[in-house]
Amino acid sequence: MLLIPMSVVLVLLAGAVFWWSVHSGQFDDLDGPAHRILSDDDGAARPDAASGTTSLTGVKQRPRVET
Repeated sequence: MLLIPMSVVLVLLAGAVFWWSVHSGQFDDLDGPAHRILSDDDGAARPDAASGTTSLTGVKQRPRVET
């Protein structure tokens, strides 16, 4: 007698969470993050010589030698 109402409440809760995630845009762009991780955008994490900022990782970059 206790398990049936608990399972109905659990199903309703799971349905409500799924409905919220669909309507809040969680499943809008499934391929974007997969492509973004492959793109080479290391320029944003490198220190800017003019402003003196450091990289996001805290690792110092070796100076580039131009040939």
